[in-house]
Amino acid sequence: MIKKISFAFVFIFLIKEVSAHCPLCTIGAGVAAGGALWLGVSNIVVALFLGGFAVSIGLWFSKLIKKKYFPYQNFLIVLVSFLLTILPILPIISSGHGFLPFYISLVGDYGSLLNRTYLINTSLFGSLFGGFLVFISPKISKSISKLRKGKKIPFQGVVITLTILTVTGIILQVVI
Repeated sequence: MIKKISFAFVFIFLIKEVSAHCPLCTIGAGVAAGGALWLGVSNIVVALFLGGFAVSIGLWFSKLIKKKYFPYQNFLIVLVSFLLTILPILPIISSGHGFLPFYISLVGDYGSLLNRTYLINTSLFGSLFGGFLVFISPKISKSISKLRKGKKIPFQGVVITLTILTVTGIILQVVI
């Protein structure tokens, strides 16, 4: 048993290249979101990781389907993954004080059509923002590889994705 675990551990570090959205990234985002809930982190931060998790699963799954059956297939897979993950969880993570006031003042008195206070669902915003960050992380990874003349850091996609989500989560936790 220990030999098998040791072999698997060594084998992981011998891999030369890892895709930006592999099962490890997906599991990492899910574990981070679960850990955040357990620690009592703000719902916007939990939603950030859940949105990243949902998009990561969608990106990973869309790469498994090699044949294109219809236009925008990969985007629709990511969208369905996001909706099927976030919509059922949204009422749970939005409970309590999960809204931020957002005041828009353009012309006239308060209460006119152009001057209103809107409530932003922080869980929905956080999940959309987390999904966006995971969606752009492969582009950031490619830029880093380009700067390094084609060389990749081990587990570069996973490291970049989780770092971006973690740093953003810390900033949101402190600011909001």
